[in-house]
Amino acid sequence: MSVDIEKAKLALRLLVEGNSIRGTVRITGLDKKTVLRLMVLFGNRCRSFLDNQMRGLNLTHLQFDEQHTTVLKKQARLTVDEKAERHDIGEMYIWTCIDRKTKLMPSFRIGKRSADNARRFLSDVAGRLNMPGPGSADDHDFKSGRFTPVVQISTDGWAGYPEAVDLAFGPYANYGSIIKEYRNASMIYTPSEMVGTKRTGHRGIEGRELFTICTSHVERLNGTQRLFMKRLNRLTYAFSKKFENLEAAFAMFAAHYNFCWRTRHADNSGKRGQLRSTAAMMAKVTDRLWTFDDLFDAVLAQT
Repeated sequence: MSVDIEKAKLALRLLVEGNSIRGTVRITGLDKKTVLRLMVLFGNRCRSFLDNQMRGLNLTHLQFDEQHTTVLKKQARLTVDEKAERHDIGEMYIWTCIDRKTKLMPSFRIGKRSADNARRFLSDVAGRLNMPGPGSADDHDFKSGRFTPVVQISTDGWAGYPEAVDLAFGPYANYGSIIKEYRNASMIYTPSEMVGTKRTGHRGIEGRELFTICTSHVERLNGTQRLFMKRLNRLTYAFSKKFENLEAAFAMFAAHYNFCWRTRHADNSGKRGQLRSTAAMMAKVTDRLWTFDDLFDAVLAQT
């Protein structure tokens, strides 16, 4: 596949800015298959790049959530054999997490909403943090040792999370879950009113600390993902036809979000204020602001 480097950059930049595959084809003049190959190639490189960069992180409060999407066709249209044998089509979930302070997304996973995927995802995230070494909680110098939590975990009330958090983080994380109650949603996509929350401290969180349990930031990230990934847009014809395309597209988004995208913080009046540094800068993964050209060069420069 031989494509002019500047045209390839333009095509990839259009995709991470929320354009569709066919829209990118019309703007760049490239063939549809060429655009898809570029996306898969660059997306796979982005995944390797993120895997190398997101190591030894010091994060304080991780919020976890899953976002629903579809690959090839809806779950109800799968045959009995497809439901039993195919893991890469039908109903799919994008597992993400975000640090409340830095807004960094250290990892993601795409697959079915299963306890196994929850365990694998939480274990992957735990492996990217600076965790205490073996024997750190043992008795030393006549002082009783203890486990010191390094991060707080917040999730929704899905039943698969408590076991996964315990397996991945053990006593080194304070963990709580939150269930939000809504009413007045007459149709599936109409806004509903949140009327209450139920917060549960599972480990190391009690009393007034229960109010720190929150998933609002990762839920807001879901909205950003739907905005900048055309295949996730609601009420459109756009969706992923192949599992590998969805994985590559999301890896591109994750790399661009962490290293190039700048969120805003509220000012004293509660309005949207000045731009923050990028998530990677806030988490000290990098010390400078990256452009898409910088990301492109860094991703392709890795061996």
